[in-house]
Amino acid sequence: MARLSIIALENFPRVRPGDVLGGQILAAARAEGGLQDGDVIVLAQKIVSKAEGRQIALNTVTPSPEAMRLAGVARKDPRLVELILSESQAVMRAVPGVIITRHRLGFVMANAGIDQSNLSRSTPEEETALLLPLDPDASAVALRDQLVAASGKRLAVLIIDSFGRAWRQGTCGTAIGAAGIATLRDLRGEPDYFGRRLETSELGFADEIAASASLMMGQAGEGRPVAILRGLDWQPAPGTARDLVRPAKGDLFP
Repeated sequence: MARLSIIALENFPRVRPGDVLGGQILAAARAEGGLQDGDVIVLAQKIVSKAEGRQIALNTVTPSPEAMRLAGVARKDPRLVELILSESQAVMRAVPGVIITRHRLGFVMANAGIDQSNLSRSTPEEETALLLPLDPDASAVALRDQLVAASGKRLAVLIIDSFGRAWRQGTCGTAIGAAGIATLRDLRGEPDYFGRRLETSELGFADEIAASASLMMGQAGEGRPVAILRGLDWQPAPGTARDLVRPAKGDLFP
């Protein structure tokens, strides 16, 4: 019988800049018997960004003329729009309430992945925004190295965020950083159940893991930013989240 367990770590501490996430994960995982061979550790982007100091006070941001113009279109805080522009290669579309950009990492996403939810503040003057990690793949590699060194186990790490999807309503957990696991599985050339050779099948393996873990981690105030997938069939591989980004030349809907 095939069986997959998804364990959301409860009572995870509130993450602050400079925190060592590897140690926090190891401590929280002790309640589940510690890490085991084959575990895939999935982290919400938000805690990685917080630990890496990617939380920016808006009162330190000076909006440019282009940010002022775009803020009028999107009806957003010009300071927030300035951060969106600073994190983007290009603005794809802007309408009231949302700016769709091609992020500097290649992701096409709303508001360059910048988020203001679940960020504490005591006064309006302390309003902040949280940016994506500078290099989520590198962050995942560093974290996996910490966890493997401490546990001696065969592990993979994913960093995930909630993305909207073209032609679909709602957001879904999506991998933005990965280490130790193939993120894209090329099934072309393999036989299907009836022996017919597959011609176009490529599996977004890391995104499927991300969506599964996101169900247990939650999207609001659940306070469960880390999950462990146990029982998944995978082999160590040098995969990255960059492997999942469709090259611009293959984008039929620019």
